[in-house]
Amino acid sequence: MVTSFDEILEQVASEPTRTLSVAAAAQEEVLWAVKQVLEQGIATACLVGDQGEIERIADSIDMDLSGVPIINEPDDLASARAATLAVRERRAELLMKGHMHTDDFLRAILDKETGLRAGVIMSHVFILETPAPQRLILVTDGAMNIAPDLETKADIIMNAVYLAQLLGNPRPRVGVLGAVELVNPNMPATLDAASLGVMARRRQFPECVVDGPFAMDNAISVEAARIKDIPGDVAGRCDILLVPNIEAGNILVKTFSFLGGGRTAGVLLGAQAPVVLTSRADSAESRVHSIALGIMMHNMQRTSRLKIGRVHF
Repeated sequence: MVTSFDEILEQVASEPTRTLSVAAAAQEEVLWAVKQVLEQGIATACLVGDQGEIERIADSIDMDLSGVPIINEPDDLASARAATLAVRERRAELLMKGHMHTDDFLRAILDKETGLRAGVIMSHVFILETPAPQRLILVTDGAMNIAPDLETKADIIMNAVYLAQLLGNPRPRVGVLGAVELVNPNMPATLDAASLGVMARRRQFPECVVDGPFAMDNAISVEAARIKDIPGDVAGRCDILLVPNIEAGNILVKTFSFLGGGRTAGVLLGAQAPVVLTSRADSAESRVHSIALGIMMHNMQRTSRLKIGRVHF
């Protein structure tokens, strides 16, 4: 099982080199990340954005742009569309968000004519690298689906399960988060968590274990789960954390990163091609980790089917 971003970088070093299409590339941290993956030989790049600004920044960080195509498109939304189209037309294999608002970036991906829809729910996953014990925890969805309903949460779980399996975890433990670990009719997140847990026990989720609701402490701490007398194999050992809404996920991950100093990555799942999606304030290191994960995702296969929303007689 992959337990660190360094292991991901080591693994992709032996993978075929992929081409990265970068929307709104004219920003220093973005180009630092692209420079690093170019120098490591794990990716080539196509840069979309304000060409003059891209060249100025590249010169300031001593980045060699020879052989790197640049599409001059200063407007953010147009840049996102051009970068997405490059992937759709197979001129690149991965798409990356540069220095632009996520909603503009997603608008290009979701475009029915020129986007990357694949017929399944798209959802975002943040990956957190924890030091003790060293492992990767997946948090979903803190960047795309604002307030998912029960069926959407089930699809979001399956997207994350595919990624966990790609990282070497054949049967990930999914914890459905809430403010408390008890079902409370006045707290809809706990009702969804209980429903998802029952679905898992009725074998509606293939290749994973789902339980909840969990508060954050008893989702990741075996000791906290023991003190609160929470039974089961998932409590305290979650590999995937399903958050109740986008605010909870975004706050969780940015607290981990900016207050705790944790290393993170971010990718979008469910599109026709791997999509690297990080915050505009994320470091170059976080972007490199995300690109490496996107390269791994190039070979990700979706085979399992989620049994929900259909009645069979």
